[in-house]
Amino acid sequence: MKTPLWQPSAERIKNSNLSCLMAQLKEKKGLAFTTYDELYKWSVEERADFWESVWEYGGIIASTTYDEVLVDGDKMPGAKWFTGARLNFAENLLRFRDEREALVFKGEDQPATRISYAELYDQVARLAAALREAGVQCGDRVAGFVPNMTETVVAMLAASSIGAIWSSCSPDFGIKGVLDRFGQIEPKILFTANGYSYNGKKFSSLEKISEILGSLPSIEKVIVIPYTEARADISAIGHAVHYQDFIKKEDNLKIEFEQLPFDHPLYIMYSSGTTGTPKCIVHGAGGTLIQHLKEHIFHVDLKREDRIYYFTTCGWMMWNWLVSALAVGATTILFDGSPFYPDGGATFKLAEEEKISVYGTSAKFLAAVQQTGLKPGSAFDLSALRAICSTGSPLSAESFEYVYRDIKKDVNLASISGGTDIISCFALGNPILPVYIEELQCRGLGMKVEAFDDFGQPVYGEKGELVCTAAFPSMPIYFWNDPDNQKYHDAYFDRYKNIWCHGDYVMITDTNGVIIYGRSDATLNPGGVRIGTAEIYRQVETIPGIKDSVVIGQDWEESDVRVILFVVMADGVALTPEFEKEIKNTIRKNTTPRHVPAKIIPVADIPYTISGKKVELAVKRMVHNLPITNRDALANPEALENFKNIEALKS
Repeated sequence: MKTPLWQPSAERIKNSNLSCLMAQLKEKKGLAFTTYDELYKWSVEERADFWESVWEYGGIIASTTYDEVLVDGDKMPGAKWFTGARLNFAENLLRFRDEREALVFKGEDQPATRISYAELYDQVARLAAALREAGVQCGDRVAGFVPNMTETVVAMLAASSIGAIWSSCSPDFGIKGVLDRFGQIEPKILFTANGYSYNGKKFSSLEKISEILGSLPSIEKVIVIPYTEARADISAIGHAVHYQDFIKKEDNLKIEFEQLPFDHPLYIMYSSGTTGTPKCIVHGAGGTLIQHLKEHIFHVDLKREDRIYYFTTCGWMMWNWLVSALAVGATTILFDGSPFYPDGGATFKLAEEEKISVYGTSAKFLAAVQQTGLKPGSAFDLSALRAICSTGSPLSAESFEYVYRDIKKDVNLASISGGTDIISCFALGNPILPVYIEELQCRGLGMKVEAFDDFGQPVYGEKGELVCTAAFPSMPIYFWNDPDNQKYHDAYFDRYKNIWCHGDYVMITDTNGVIIYGRSDATLNPGGVRIGTAEIYRQVETIPGIKDSVVIGQDWEESDVRVILFVVMADGVALTPEFEKEIKNTIRKNTTPRHVPAKIIPVADIPYTISGKKVELAVKRMVHNLPITNRDALANPEALENFKNIEALKS
C-alpha cells in the first residue's frame, strides 16, 4: 500500500470547488458521486453533459446560448462544441470591474506595480479603441514581442475584444526565431517593450525590432511599451509609436466586445521548432476559455481570494493559462526576469510579499533551487501558500521530497502535464486527492486519457504511449497555412486513426495517477526495450556533484541502440572512474541493468528550449552528425557544440 506524501484535510475537501460541483450535480441531475474517480468516469463517458456543467458552473458569458453542446463527438478531429453560441473571450476575463487587485507585475529589479479589475477594464477599453482606430479588425493578427508584464495582458485582451488573433513570444528570442513564427502569420500590429531585464542586466529590444521589421512587411504599426527606459528613442523604427501616445486618453470608455462563434480563433501558438520551422497551432476562444476555467476552478481550486503566480514567459502556453485566472477573479501575479536574481530565493520572497496562494514553476527550477541548499520554508513566510504547480518536465522523486521537507508540509504539490498543442493539461493536480511520490494526481476531467501499448491496447500499471481517445474542446481548431489539415493530422492522428497521440511515454498507476517518463520520440530502445529518459534523470538527480544531465540513444552495432549519458559536473567535481561507477551503480540499483549508460561523458553545458525544456532530439542529431534546422528555438544554441565529433562515441 502506497503512503501519500500529502493528504487534504476533510475541511479542505469539503470547501473545494470539486465538492461543490458534485453537490450541484446531485441536486440538479440526481448524480451521486462520492469519489473523484466516479466523477472522472462520468466526465469522459458523458462528455456533453460534463462540459455543459462546466459552462454553467463557470458562468460563461455569451450573448447567444448554444444550440448543441457536442456535434459529431465521435470524430477527432471534426467534433464541434457549443454550436450556435456567440461569446467573447476578453469579456469573460473582464467580467469583474471592482477594486480588487487584478494584476501585480514585478520586474526582477523593479518595485511591484498593481492595477485593479476596474483599472484593467479601463486600460483595455482605451487600448481597444486605439487599435480599432488603427484599423484592426476581426481576424487580424496582433503580435507581441514582449516581457510578461501588465501591458502585455492589456494588449492581448484588447485584441481579443475585437476578435483579432493574439500571438506572442518572449524578447529573448533570436531574430530568426521571431521571423520563423511571426513571418508565417503576417501580423498587422506588433507590440514590443523597449527592452527587458534578465539576471541583473538590461537588454534593448529595439535593434532586434528594426531587423525584424525588414522581413515583416505586414506590420503597419509598432507600439513600444516603456520598461527599461521611460521613453526610448524610437526614431529609427518605422511605423513606431510609444504605448502612452497610442492608447486613448479618454476615461469611462466602454468596450465593444465582438460576439463570435465558440471556435473563433483566439491564439496562435507555436511548436518548439527544434526539428524544423515551428508549426502554427491555432486555438479557439471558447475551447481555451472553458478548458482553462475547468482547470483553474476544479483542479487548482482557484477562488476570487486567491493570488496565483506562474513563472513563465510570453512564449510559453503557461502564460496564456495563467492569464485565464482573471476569469475566476483571482489576483494574477506577473513576474519577468530571472528567478535566480539576485538568488534562488527571489520568487519565494515574492510569494511571501504578495501572499501567493498558488505558486507555479518548473521541475528544472525546483531541482536547481534544491542544489543551492536553500530551504524556502524556513527562509520565508509561506503561510498563504496552499498549492505548488510544476511542469516543463517530469518532477523527480527527490524534488517531491524536497518540496514537502524544505518548502511546506501542508501543500498540494501538483505536477502537471499537457502542452502547447492543447493549451492545457492531460494530467494535473487535484485538491481532494492525496499526493504520491513521482505521480501526477489524476487525469483531467473530460480528458479520456489512456496509455497504449505497442499494439494500440490500453494498459494500466505498464508504460505506454499517452493517447486521448475522445475529442475535447481545447483541441487546436486548425494549423495556420494548412488548408487540407495535413500537418494537423500528421502531428497527432498519424499513428492511431481518430485517436490523439500526444508523444509522451507514461504509465497510469494503481491510484489512477500518471507517471511521465519523457517524450516518446526521445524514448531509448536498448535491446528493443523502451526506456523513458526521465527514469534515468530521476536517478542522476539524486547524486551530489552532478549539476545537469541529458541522455540519448546512440545508434550502434547491428541496428541496436546504446544509452549515452552526458553530465555537467558541479564546480570542483571531476568525473573520475570511481564517480562513473557510482553513477552506474545508482542507476542499476534503482532501475534495471538496461538503464545503465554504456558511456558517461562530461560536457560543459546542455541545450534547452527558451521555455526551459531539454532538447534531447537536438543532442541526438548532433551526435549522429545530422543537421539542426532551427537553433533559434534554443535558449543556449552554443551548447550544441559540446556534442560534436566526440571521440569517446566512436568506440
